[in-house]
Formats: sequence, C-alpha cells, structure tokens
Amino acid sequence: MPSIPDAERRTRLGVRHHLAGPAVDVATVAADLVGLHSSDPATPHLSARARVGGFQVADLERALYDDRSLIRILGMRRTLFVVPPGLAGMIDAACTQKLAPPERNRLIAMLEDQGVAKNGRRWLDRVAKATLAALDERGAATATELSAAVPDLKVRLRFGAGKKWEGEMGVSTRVLFLLATEGQIVRGRPLGTWLSSQYRWARLESWLGVPLANWDAATARTELVRAWLRGFGPGTLTDIKWWTGWSLGETRAAVAAVHAVEVSTEAGPGFVLPGDLDPTPPPAPWARFLPSLDPTVMGWKDRVWYLGPHAATLFDRNGNAGPTVWWEGRVIGGWTQRQDGTIAYRLLEDPGTEGREMVAAEAGALETWLGGVRVRPRFPTGMEQSLAG
Repeated sequence: MPSIPDAERRTRLGVRHHLAGPAVDVATVAADLVGLHSSDPATPHLSARARVGGFQVADLERALYDDRSLIRILGMRRTLFVVPPGLAGMIDAACTQKLAPPERNRLIAMLEDQGVAKNGRRWLDRVAKATLAALDERGAATATELSAAVPDLKVRLRFGAGKKWEGEMGVSTRVLFLLATEGQIVRGRPLGTWLSSQYRWARLESWLGVPLANWDAATARTELVRAWLRGFGPGTLTDIKWWTGWSLGETRAAVAAVHAVEVSTEAGPGFVLPGDLDPTPPPAPWARFLPSLDPTVMGWKDRVWYLGPHAATLFDRNGNAGPTVWWEGRVIGGWTQRQDGTIAYRLLEDPGTEGREMVAAEAGALETWLGGVRVRPRFPTGMEQSLAG
C-alpha cells in the first residue's frame, strides 16, 4: 500500500488550501476548499483574507451580491457555506435535500403540538405560499419585512422546554430555514455590515437567474467526494463520513465510485484520487491566522497530524474550532482581537526564530487589515476568551 506521511499531508494542505501562496480570487478559494464556512458571517471574509492577495471585504460582497459568482447555502452537516453556484447544485443533491422532509415534519409537529393549527401541514403550505408570493413582489426582503406582509409569520413557537436554553422564536425563522433547505430561497445581502447575519431573502432562481443544476443524489455524492479528495486528500473514511454528514454506506459507495486509491497514513488507512500519489514540492515557509470555523481546520475528523494535542484548548465543547495560528501546515496557537482592535495570540508550540517573526508579521498584517473593525467569534473558545481579557 502506498504511504503518505504527515509531512506530505501538511505540505499539501499549505499548497492546495492557498495558505502557502495566494489564490487569484475568492471564488477560486471557495471552489478549491469545497466551500467556505459561513455560520459565523465573519468567517468567509477572514478565510479569504488569509488566502487571496490584496483581498478586501468588498471583493466577497461583490461576488456574493453583485456578480453572484458565490452564494450561501445549507450544506454538509447542516452547516452554512459560501460556494460557487456550480457546486451548489451538487451539494444540494448530495447533502441538503434529504434534510428538508424531516425539517418540514418537525415544524408541522410543533405547529400542531403548540396549538397554532389543527392541520399543521395545511397551515404551513398556505404560509409558505404567501411568503414566496411576498418575495416575488418585493424581490428581496428581511424576515421582519416578510412578517409585515404575511402576519402568520409573527406567530411565536416555544423550543427547548425544560432545558437551560428554553425560549421562543418567531415561526418566520423556521419557515424561512425550511424554504432555504428546500432550495426555494437564498440568503442575500444582509442589513448592516459584513458582520451581520440578518440577511435579506430572495427566490433562489430569480437571484441566480437559473435554477440549481439537477443532480442525481448518488452521482452528486460521488462528485462531492471527488472534489473533497482533490483538495483534502488523503483522508480517512471517518474524515469523509464526518465532513459530509452521510451514513457509512453512502460514504463507502461514493469512495468506491471515484475509484479512490487506498493509502497508508499515520492516522490509519486513507484515500486519494487516482494519480494523486506524487509528493508535493515544498513551498516557502508560511504563517497564517485563520478564523474560527475555517474550512481547513474543520476539514478532517482525524486532526492530530495538523492539530497535535491542542483540540481541547482551541475547540469549544461542541466541536467548533476557534481562531488558530498556523505554521507550515500545523496549528501552533490561537488568537483573538481585543476590545481596542489589537490582535493578541498565544503560541502552544515554538516554531523557531523564523516562525516567530513570521507569526508576528502576520498578526500585524491582520490587525492593519481589520482597521479597528471589531470581530468576535460566534462560538468562543476558552483560549479566545482568555486572550480577549
């Protein structure tokens, strides 16, 4: 069995994830990384800044809202991603479509159990139709604007009864999430700044000008594995199953369909695409500050080869990665932005004199780029909180 050592994996990570050298634009980055995490609205901007030379916030905003060469969709593991439209149809068929029926049934049950409607299905169909009609009339609208047009969206639903996180939400949140999961609507330009998650909504087909490509689910899963292996391989079966959120059977079938080559890694048996066994020429030394939930740190389930023993320090209890400091394919620390706008970081490993100098330079470059804009992760970790003070 061919062997790919951790050193080669770290070299591949730097080169293929555009960390060791800049990409030409953010659309290239989103395609090569099979999406940029967008659960935290700051993440795709900070991920792009680390990979695209001269990147500015306006570059991603233009791609998302003007050129529409990128869109936000719910994808792998019920997570929000920024992806090119060409990948969106594949991800929708491979991951998102199967989420919609249980989500619809869950909402119907809530409507009926909480006395909103005796026939929750009929109520939901009527309200969804009225919401789509309101979007057709307005082109784009926020949840608040849609609730003014469709008063039933103002209904409140209880959640988490008896739990510490018990509370209420407007039914608009659940209806819009369902319509997005079904591929009928898409998140557009938010209100406020690039740090806002109060999105305007629009009909997906009118937003893109065309519907998403219609994929067979099995074919879509095959091509999604191919795209992942191209950017992230080698990876274990566990990595692929976790990253996609699929069943073990679906994962095995997709891996077999791309005729993946089994290789030996220090994490155990893994897979690469056919013809992807040659070593990668090592790039020049590099250091990067990546944001919370960056697609590289969240790209594998088995992370020791790049994360070392630092998971408990740099991830929260739910498995969300905090901001990380990288040196030549390894996570060596964490960082945050303090209230005064300065970047603070802590190294958990010593990268040597050259590494320390490049890390300090990267911290300064990030601080300058932010220009005093205050960014706080949606999912803070212990290290991030201790550095923030």
